[in-house]
Amino acid sequence: MSWIYLVFAGLFEVVWAYSMKLSDSFTRPIPSFITVVAMFASFGLLALAMRTLPLGTAYTIWTGIGAIGAFLVGIFWLNEPVNVTRVVAALLIIAGLLLLKFSSK
Repeated sequence: MSWIYLVFAGLFEVVWAYSMKLSDSFTRPIPSFITVVAMFASFGLLALAMRTLPLGTAYTIWTGIGAIGAFLVGIFWLNEPVNVTRVVAALLIIAGLLLLKFSSK
């Protein structure tokens, strides 16, 4: 169950990062509200996951899901640039996350 909490915590991290971008420095109320709610959900689920998962594994995977998710949101919804260097960097993050997952008991 901890891994499920962790995945959803990472997905909520993507939501709050995206909604924070849309909030225009917290000047737009609805995206600002979504940001705060998603942050609380993300942190709460991370805390639940950390009950049984090691700190280093849980935190790294949480931030990795957020990083890759934000990377993809940036490309597909915000028209951020795609180039070989950025894609290779994202693939290296994914490889690191997989190694952590498979090295955990």
